[in-house]
Amino acid sequence: MLQKDIKTDWYNMSDPAIIREIGKRIKRARLNKNITQMYLAELTGLDRATISQMENGKSSNLMTVVQILRALGKLNYLDAMQEEYEVSPLQAVKLEGKRRRRASSRSNTEVERESEW
Repeated sequence: MLQKDIKTDWYNMSDPAIIREIGKRIKRARLNKNITQMYLAELTGLDRATISQMENGKSSNLMTVVQILRALGKLNYLDAMQEEYEVSPLQAVKLEGKRRRRASSRSNTEVERESEW
């Protein structure tokens, strides 16, 4: 039976708890691909112990996380970090005024040059 996906309340977690959760998720992704820690170490160029430590909630650097996500084909996890750009109503009105509404007219000499077939 599949477990319903429950959103994690990151804000109510301590920093070490967040690191442990990230490690668990990476381990789950590795196991879902049926990859051993040793094979993942070979793919990333990292030591197997480094991968084990990260999966068990030990602090890692961002480079290690990126290397592992790349090897697992999970760089798309980083999409969640992308900030969505929201425009306030006031900014929208200002931007609307700067948007081009039509092309400028050309002079007769420009039109003649273009049609020299």
